[in-house]
Amino acid sequence: MNIPGNIITLIAGIALTLISLWYGQNHGLMPIEASQGAQDVDELFNLMMTIGTGLFLIVEGVIVYCMIKFRRKKGDQTDGPGIEGNVPLEIVWTAIPTVVVFILALYSFEVYNGLGGLDPETSRDFPQEEMQMAEGSNQGKMVAYNPHQGHLSLGIGNANADMEVDVNGIQYAWIFTGQDNGIVSGELHVPVNKRVKLNMKAGDVIHAFWVPQLRLKQDVLPGRDSNLSFIANREGKYPIICAELCGPYHGGMKTFLYVHSEEEYEQWVQDNTFANAQEKADTMASLSQPMTDETRLQMHSHHLGIDEDVLAQLQ
Repeated sequence: MNIPGNIITLIAGIALTLISLWYGQNHGLMPIEASQGAQDVDELFNLMMTIGTGLFLIVEGVIVYCMIKFRRKKGDQTDGPGIEGNVPLEIVWTAIPTVVVFILALYSFEVYNGLGGLDPETSRDFPQEEMQMAEGSNQGKMVAYNPHQGHLSLGIGNANADMEVDVNGIQYAWIFTGQDNGIVSGELHVPVNKRVKLNMKAGDVIHAFWVPQLRLKQDVLPGRDSNLSFIANREGKYPIICAELCGPYHGGMKTFLYVHSEEEYEQWVQDNTFANAQEKADTMASLSQPMTDETRLQMHSHHLGIDEDVLAQLQ
């Protein structure tokens, strides 16, 4: 029985669409969602996975079809047909990727904007009141640089945060300092359903702050401010990973984000406020005695979350 080619094409198109839609929503490649905005990122990823699956099946299907349909017959030593091009087909395979990229660009823009990526308070050079005109006949239209203002702020953020944490990335550890409580820690502790703003700097080389469950990643650069703002909406313990090759022990630059209930977070603040005060007292007492760099590092390593293996490497 000969089935018309258009029927076969229709059936193949329906099967291709169903497979792409199913896999795009059921790939299971993403970790759990632990922040507001993570679902928007996942929906964008699912759309790209759906489109990518469809394109993969089309391309591979055409390749397999051509391998079977146009394979060399036994004993055939002739040349293949002299096909030089197909203008309508070339227009189609140029137009379709253009439309797909345009749609993804608009969608990505909306998701990034929803996360706060276009917040003018976190994506500026200098505030308007700090800008001055440089003097001089040849530089009358140049903007003077204010060395006290700092550098361009990069990242995703919202100026109205419930709490702010200063983050310092160094080889090979993250150091977190709460602005409201002054607690210094090698782990990040935040309350659930509160907007947290991270003010990040690097002390040596380029690092990248990445928490997969938050769907956020931000480069941390020496001499330049980076901001990251999020609301964690699921209690738990999540890995913080440096996603930028920063040296021979880059793989060990890991710590954890702890998302607490409000009661647990308040208890953590109380416990660590006392611990920080005691550490400061011990530090002041030790200043009267000679101390090597190794001794200082060892004294603070546990509080910063640096394990013995990393400490041995640093020494």
